[in-house]
Amino acid sequence: MQIPRLHPDTIEEVKLRADIVDVVSEYVVLRKRGKDFVGLCPFHDEKSPSFTVSQTKQMYYCFGCQAGGNAIKFVMELGKRSFADVVLDLARRYQVPVQTLEPEQRQELQRQLSLREQLYEVLASSAQFYQHALKQSQGQKALQYLQSNRQFKEETIQQFGLGYAPAGWETLYRYLVDDKHYPVQILEKAGLIKPRREGGGYYDVFRDRLMIPIRDVQGRVIAFGGRTLTDEQPKYLNSPETELFSKGKTLFALDQAKDGISQLDQAVVVEGYFDAIALHAAGINNAIASLGTALSLEQVRLILRYTESKQLVLNFDADKAGTNAAERAIGEIAELAYKGEVQLKILNLPDGKDADEYLHSHTPEDYGELLKNAPLWLDWQIQQIIQDRDLKQATDFQQVTQQIVKLLKNIANSDTRNYYVSYCAEILSLGDTRLIPLSVENLLTQSAPAAATYSKPVSAKKAWGASKSRLPINSPLPTERSLLEHAEALLLRIYLHCPEQRQMIVDELEERDLQFSLSHHRFLWQQILEISSGDGETKNFASLPNLISRLQDRFLEFDSEIGLISHLFHVDEKNQKEILRTPQVVQAAIACMDLVMLEKRYRHFLELWQQTDPEAEPERYQYYYQAFYTEKIKLQQIDRQRLFSITELL
Repeated sequence: MQIPRLHPDTIEEVKLRADIVDVVSEYVVLRKRGKDFVGLCPFHDEKSPSFTVSQTKQMYYCFGCQAGGNAIKFVMELGKRSFADVVLDLARRYQVPVQTLEPEQRQELQRQLSLREQLYEVLASSAQFYQHALKQSQGQKALQYLQSNRQFKEETIQQFGLGYAPAGWETLYRYLVDDKHYPVQILEKAGLIKPRREGGGYYDVFRDRLMIPIRDVQGRVIAFGGRTLTDEQPKYLNSPETELFSKGKTLFALDQAKDGISQLDQAVVVEGYFDAIALHAAGINNAIASLGTALSLEQVRLILRYTESKQLVLNFDADKAGTNAAERAIGEIAELAYKGEVQLKILNLPDGKDADEYLHSHTPEDYGELLKNAPLWLDWQIQQIIQDRDLKQATDFQQVTQQIVKLLKNIANSDTRNYYVSYCAEILSLGDTRLIPLSVENLLTQSAPAAATYSKPVSAKKAWGASKSRLPINSPLPTERSLLEHAEALLLRIYLHCPEQRQMIVDELEERDLQFSLSHHRFLWQQILEISSGDGETKNFASLPNLISRLQDRFLEFDSEIGLISHLFHVDEKNQKEILRTPQVVQAAIACMDLVMLEKRYRHFLELWQQTDPEAEPERYQYYYQAFYTEKIKLQQIDRQRLFSITELL
């Protein structure tokens, strides 16, 4: 298939989204070395790695054969594929919408490229106009606000190109159209003016506002943010979405912060323009602002290209609004944080202050110390869960435990989850170190993937036709039943068809105090025991004559029940192979039954412990803990045998 010409926008988007480490890792085993990754070069034979990949630069280079380039060139050279083929393949992989460029569209492309250049130009002229207006008499109020309220020096105002939009309805319009002769359509497409609803003509989007230029990574003005100097709403007004500006793909001050992020290996994300500006003014030059939106994956990808450790610090107010802002800003990166692909931290400044306010009364060193001690996002979430909760109160304790378990379930990495299980167990133990192991077991049980749902034990139904009373036995969980069904059936089939194994089976069941859990198997075993008891006190199980025939005679009066166990009286080719491995299968079946019984007791004592108040009944609480822990130890001891047994049984 001939691939049509791809649109330049598609190519640029592929370059933006295709992370070179991700691409190269599919073909080369990479290991971290400093800020770069190294591996054996795929373009020539070598024994010592000379092939390096820079995630920051999005480039690869081999010091041995001098091969180098970006992600697209790497796949082209390695697979000897065409440029268009590779771009199309990467576009599919990274879910980039594909636009094609037919020959008749070339003129339109040139027009669009020209449009973008005109937009850059008119926005740059607008920024200069706003900066000039700030220094005029009409901009004194805005300048005083920056100098007095925000305490910005002239160099900071110049660095970020801060300005002022005059109050007139057509001031910018007249300057750009009448004086600079820009087409009206370009101003409208740049988001600077809007058409009037009545009477024709246009009016300025920004009026009587302090103006903050928004730049792309290359430092080109692509939009503006305007802060009102009156009570007008909204307080902050952003440019609309344009050909150049997409709010969800832009980060304020990234052009100023990218070098600082690379040097410090960390990005600080704040909510407002002035917070980011204030941090830069204080020498903290790795700060960016999220433009008040949840962080999108596109924004995160931009940031992570400049930090090797993938460390993001969200700095929002410590009050309720700031907490909500932090939760909102996390947005789509929560899943990345749970997986450990982003090292996400949360910094809440004291007294509900934002970064700008905090720096008015504290030094940059104070802020740096808070930044250094900022908790990881998971730690911050745990603190939010237990905040204002009295864990000595049963209701609060239960609610906190439930929320913690929900959080732990989201953690994909098992090592990370185990760490936080221990951390949370210490919190829930309320300083009593004796309870920590039990809390650990409880959290592990509830937070493990596909964990069993524990329920209160219930009395079993009476065995079919059994005249003797039975001890209550819990029904197995659905996840246990199929394995248990097979194990018990194998054991009964061996008993019926291998007389030499009968005594060993009886001895094993008695020694481990085991019973058949499934009712139809219990019924069959009850009949076997009654027949053996009737043949004498010695219970010589191996010499029971015509056992199968006698059982079948008994079952004539139980037509509805015989269907569930009749297959055990016959041996086909598959059953014969299993019986040939009799010693292994017997041990495996016994181990499986033992495991299920232990797990039922484990669940039983766990529930009793959870329902017991440690303050009201400390002795009972400790007893259930010991019983719970004892069953857990037994489960661990039998696990080795079980791993082998399941393979043999299935």
